[in-house]
Amino acid sequence: MAEVQKDRPWLFRTYAGHSTASASNALYRANLAKGQTGLSVAFDLPTQTGYDSDHVLSRGEVGKVGVPVSHLGDMRTLFDQIPLDQMNTSMTINATAAWLLSLYIAVAEEQGADISALKGTVQNDIIKEYLSRGTYVFPPAPSLRLIGDVAEYCYRNVPKWNPMNVCSYHLQEAGATPEQELAFALATAQAVLDEVRPRVSAEDFPGLVARISFFVNAGIRFVTEMCKMRAFVDLWDEICRERYGVEDPKLRRFRYGVQVNSLGLTEQQPENNVYRILIEMLAVTLSKKARARAVQLPAWNEALGLPRPWDQQWSLRMQQIMAFETDLLEYDDLFDGNPAVDAKVETLKEGAREELKRIDEMGGAVAAIDYMKSRLVESNSERLGRIERGETTVVGVNKYEQGEPSPLVDEQGGIMVVDPAVEEEQIARLEEWRAGRDDLAVRRALTELRSAAREGRNIIPASIACAKAGVTTGEWGTAMRAEFGEYRAPTGVSKAISNTATGLDDIRDAVADASARLGRPLTFLVGKPGLDGHSNGAEQIACRARDAGMEVIYEGIRLTPEQIVAAAREGKAHVIGLSILSGSHMPLVEEVQRRLAEEGLDTPLIVGGIIPEADAERLRAQGVARVYTPKDFELNRIMFDLVALVDPDGRVAAE
Repeated sequence: MAEVQKDRPWLFRTYAGHSTASASNALYRANLAKGQTGLSVAFDLPTQTGYDSDHVLSRGEVGKVGVPVSHLGDMRTLFDQIPLDQMNTSMTINATAAWLLSLYIAVAEEQGADISALKGTVQNDIIKEYLSRGTYVFPPAPSLRLIGDVAEYCYRNVPKWNPMNVCSYHLQEAGATPEQELAFALATAQAVLDEVRPRVSAEDFPGLVARISFFVNAGIRFVTEMCKMRAFVDLWDEICRERYGVEDPKLRRFRYGVQVNSLGLTEQQPENNVYRILIEMLAVTLSKKARARAVQLPAWNEALGLPRPWDQQWSLRMQQIMAFETDLLEYDDLFDGNPAVDAKVETLKEGAREELKRIDEMGGAVAAIDYMKSRLVESNSERLGRIERGETTVVGVNKYEQGEPSPLVDEQGGIMVVDPAVEEEQIARLEEWRAGRDDLAVRRALTELRSAAREGRNIIPASIACAKAGVTTGEWGTAMRAEFGEYRAPTGVSKAISNTATGLDDIRDAVADASARLGRPLTFLVGKPGLDGHSNGAEQIACRARDAGMEVIYEGIRLTPEQIVAAAREGKAHVIGLSILSGSHMPLVEEVQRRLAEEGLDTPLIVGGIIPEADAERLRAQGVARVYTPKDFELNRIMFDLVALVDPDGRVAAE
């Protein structure tokens, strides 16, 4: 009997990076030894937003959600003993993608690699940063230009490198429906292709189109998610053929990597997340027509904090069992000709086309940023409302809540904790790097970088020269900010349609009573200190508070504790809510409390985020009035808590 010819499996990746470049390098080499076939680099928030580790906004954020890379030395350490010409590396980096790619190329050249042979991806999708993730830096027009610079440089010099991952992953995390995820991602791809089209010849353009890849999300409704991926394949083929005239089917192929949904992972009964992750992986592997090129899976404990190496190994083994123990790769597409699948795919495509048409009529993705952001806030509000009302079942959260304590969560909370000393050590290495370089060469390189940015030249060659001269991430970011300016994206809160959650009448009555007793509207300030751009929770709290009748102050992300306290003073806030999901809650809350004390303000402070119980106890002992984590999904209850804090003698407090 002839042996069955199997398809090649997808790339096995684990999104990883933490603490320091040396610690992350050890993790990468260990994961590769365990059978991982590609790297996926997580950078910390200062690196993602163009700051050095010693910047005021970097306090508490260094090494928390990824690896700090402040200069060429850090990048060199990160990939020590990893031959880059043999690796397929994905770097989740957006606003500073041009800089991190330049550092990567500089290290590859030091290793003696043929640059044209490098394989990998930079995410480089700024539009979704404005909509959902929040690590943007520059305004839309120069950001789009930087994406174009990377695409043009890679096409000419690093042809096997994907210069952009159109990232719909965070759109779903922000509440996007499947139709919105399809439309907003495809609109972003169109904006980028429209930007780069004039940069290459008509003959070369189809080849550049083929280098655009996607990075998507797969949620728990895996049949719908699988149909969404088949819709992506069809719509991308349609756009490439009809809008851009790409005739070769191979160049119209939809290529994507995936991380399955982290939004649906629960703090309650976290062991159940293993099943969720496996089911979600089915959506991007079962259908051969729409199978992912690379898969990275979250760990079971990502709703609790930073996964440990063993947790990541468990997720890697899940992929390997699917690829090598099952017979999945021995068959053609299992769903071709299925009437239920075909009908669902057509429904999704039609909904996406309607959204795409609306965005086109507004002038494209960049012009429609405000519209798309408000639609995401509305969709997320509707999603949370369905969970609150029990219309959407989440096992262990709003149904089947009683259970045994998880044996996987130990005394340390079942997560990795980054040593606070890491930040001081990183800053010390940064100072040593600055002291040991040629300052004149640095100044000359930065001058040339600014000239290239100002004159409209491709900034990648100048950025590579900066990398080799010893320029730091913060210095590169400062130079680019000087030429392009900074940007604050819309919050989406003011234009979002009012929430229709049940129980609002009772909350509105309570807020009205409290406001009457206070003599003015109950005022609630929602603040996001530090560099954490995950604003979905803060937006939903702000929307619900607004809909409950409170006066809401919400100025978006990336504020210093000083700015938050100043806004509380000027706005005469009755209560302050801080949202911190990066793990930096302790130093940031302490700084806010210190500044409140200096101002003589005794405003109640509440904190929400991914906060281990031991830290929550410390925060409460330090005077924080309430601590909320992902398990606290009932927003109405939080609203009643706010009223009781502000009006302790009122009806709500008495109840």
